[in-house]
Amino acid sequence: MDEALLRTLTPTVIGILGRRGADFASAEDAVQDALIEAVRVWPDDPPRDPKGWLVAVAWRKFLDAARADTSRQRREELVDTEPMPGPAETVDDTLRLYFLCAHPSLTSASAVALTLRAVAGLTTRQIAQAYLVPEATMAQRISRAKRTVSGVRFDRTGDVATVLRVLYLVFNEGYSGDVDLAAEAIRLTRQLAAMTKHEEVAGLLALMLLHHARRAARTRSDGSLVPLAEQDRSLWDTRLIAEGVEVLQAALTRDRLGEFQAQAAIAALHADARTVEETDWVQIVEWYDELLRLTDNPVASLNRAVAVGEADGARAGLAALAKLDPALPRYTAVAAYMHEHDGDPVTAARLYTEAARAALNLPERDHLTRQAARLNAELRG
Repeated sequence: MDEALLRTLTPTVIGILGRRGADFASAEDAVQDALIEAVRVWPDDPPRDPKGWLVAVAWRKFLDAARADTSRQRREELVDTEPMPGPAETVDDTLRLYFLCAHPSLTSASAVALTLRAVAGLTTRQIAQAYLVPEATMAQRISRAKRTVSGVRFDRTGDVATVLRVLYLVFNEGYSGDVDLAAEAIRLTRQLAAMTKHEEVAGLLALMLLHHARRAARTRSDGSLVPLAEQDRSLWDTRLIAEGVEVLQAALTRDRLGEFQAQAAIAALHADARTVEETDWVQIVEWYDELLRLTDNPVASLNRAVAVGEADGARAGLAALAKLDPALPRYTAVAAYMHEHDGDPVTAARLYTEAARAALNLPERDHLTRQAARLNAELRG
């Protein structure tokens, strides 16, 4: 097969798809899928018209992806903003697709990335942010995963742990990102919980419910963020909190602790506090210690530093923070918060400004900018 010809034709085919109405990113994905198909088919059955073949296959791939995205959006529209308690509905094709994409021939990280892109509909940029890697690195990972599964039969499904990781990242994107997928992730996790007694499935469902319970209090009417300490707790959904706690307690009684159960326990302690002053920060630090024994997630280490600062004072929090990588997302924002509470508004204002420049989304950037402006106004006054 002439790989040089494929490379030469690629930009031409992307351009043709663009003229037919495909946006650049979708056209690029479709052509990439067509190239994988060419690698599989051409050695045994080379086409007479390579460009025409690529255009036809890429356009079919684009239409298939567009139809899948439309179907996913319709499913999301059927889900109420606030998930209802009770038995889950019959398992639908979406959850089956999650298991199929988590194919045994892929590593867990590659399976998660592929599923997020192919089934959940997240962009490569969103997936890269979730994994804390450059977008180009994630694009290569997804491409390798597609090549790996291009010639295999989907007669074996992946494991529960991989599917849980996908659902967790989909929920996080819906909870804090650009696309509202949180309710869809909860719907699918309910289905999975109805299928198995796996304690980590219950832990993830509890975590989602407890976080989603605070949804109404997380933003103001103008879309600006409300920090946890400032949220109107009367807006928290006590029904979802009660369900989440019940699901978590049932999972913890099995005495097989996992990272999702530990995260849910932390969320439950926040939900249990009637005011921010009543938060049991000491116990939250202990649960973060448990979580870090289960996983080396750097974001968990960053959150632990915040909890240490609340439990033992800002100086202790800064000491915990100093042990972490300053390149971590939101590291500078946490440092700004700690310095403000340690009585150093000058440093805090500077760090809030730096953090705003590196913010991952617009609401977060606006919030950090306002924090910097507030401190600077206080310093001038």
